[in-house]
Amino acid sequence: MTKKLTSFKAALSFPNGTIAYYCSQIAQQKQVLQRIHEVLPIAIAEHALHCVVNGKKLLIYTDTAAWASQLRFYNRAILTAIAPVTRESVSIMQIKVRTEALPTERRRKSGNEALQTMHPGKKANIPSPEKIAFIHNHSLTVSDEQLKAALLRLSATLEKLSKHQAPDR
Repeated sequence: MTKKLTSFKAALSFPNGTIAYYCSQIAQQKQVLQRIHEVLPIAIAEHALHCVVNGKKLLIYTDTAAWASQLRFYNRAILTAIAPVTRESVSIMQIKVRTEALPTERRRKSGNEALQTMHPGKKANIPSPEKIAFIHNHSLTVSDEQLKAALLRLSATLEKLSKHQAPDR
């Protein structure tokens, strides 16, 4: 049986400098992130999620503002550690908090359902009805109006949440 020749070539079979460039960029960023993880304490290194070298600037992405604050203390150590790996001399380090887009449906959910959406596997710790009643009754005796209003709002919110959570118990 004769082999049929095709006139179609796969896109990756063509010589393409663009793909090679992007692959080298990804490899460099992996090396830079590895060097960053090596210089940081383990607890902080876990929260340095991604990095991008853009000209003379290093962008490090983390998950919360608290970890971003901790990473700033290691500015000089990080810049020194990545110097041999980067193509250009990096002199600026910027830390960004990676945020996930909130689905619009999350805004419409009750407090406990929103908590479940944001933190799957975690349940809200709602006090017993007796403790909620205690907070409400105690708020009526408080002389500071601002504190009184806050405690009343808290007791009302806890009461709503306990009613939503009642079928789960």
